[in-house]
Amino acid sequence: MALTTAQLQELAEAQSARAETRRPTVPALEKMLFEALPVLDHGFVRVIDYMGDDAAVVQAARVSYGRGTRAANEDRGLIRYLMRHWHSTPFEMCEVKFHVKLPIFVARQWIRHRTANVNEYSARYSIMDREFYIPAPEQLAAQSSSNRQGRGDILQGAEAEEVMALLRRDASQTYDHYAQMLNEGEDGQPADPSRQGLARELARMNLTLNTYTQWYWKTDLHNLLHFLRLRADPHAQYEIRVYAEAMMQVLEAWVPTVAEAFRDYRLGAATLSSQMLAVTRRLLAGEAVEQAGSGLSKREWRELMEMLGRPV
Repeated sequence: MALTTAQLQELAEAQSARAETRRPTVPALEKMLFEALPVLDHGFVRVIDYMGDDAAVVQAARVSYGRGTRAANEDRGLIRYLMRHWHSTPFEMCEVKFHVKLPIFVARQWIRHRTANVNEYSARYSIMDREFYIPAPEQLAAQSSSNRQGRGDILQGAEAEEVMALLRRDASQTYDHYAQMLNEGEDGQPADPSRQGLARELARMNLTLNTYTQWYWKTDLHNLLHFLRLRADPHAQYEIRVYAEAMMQVLEAWVPTVAEAFRDYRLGAATLSSQMLAVTRRLLAGEAVEQAGSGLSKREWRELMEMLGRPV
């Protein structure tokens, strides 16, 4: 991802600005403010603003004045308790605002998380940049034969080259047609004075879904954790997972104690149904349990065996 000269200047100006405040700040996140963390080929994630820290979660849980005098290990223990028992409101006391540049098809998947404030770049008022997401060769996979939402084997040789060529050609051609329909030069005047251009709000419908868009995305910590639990998971689609992984870097700089508990109790944890728990107890007691007599479906049995690291 290469930033333009104007973007680099804007970034430098934002990072050099200083404001006096009496609210808590996080030095590790302050260093990251406005910095563009590169994602995919042209995308990025950067933090624009934030409110709160680990101590704000603790303060909300205790409903206390100030930041308290308890030891750090007590605060850590409380945060881990809150995470372990799925408490939500203390985590809602912290907020963060991101600026994200991402392909349209990723944005349409992302927007399903309806628990944030979003303002997207408007192609009704502005002209979209000529930037498209083209997957790296190792991401060109066939459709999975067992998972309708997943990927199978990596495409190889001539087949992969053909797909890459199609992606590039289609994106370039549709953008050329988009620009032709707009009929706008760099100065905002008609490129061809002999004809009128199509309205921007209509011309945009011709763009491919791998065209890059941008938005500001503001959410509280509780809903950010929900987003990351789903999108930083290894089973999530690669193109949105890499954004979640970049946001995990932000989380660890911003609220390291919360991030630690989140990794332990969300990303690195597994949820068992009451039937699964009953089977696990029987196995721990030394009983020989088979799927047929377990009360679990074949799929549930397979998932439980995978969690326990046992052969199916």
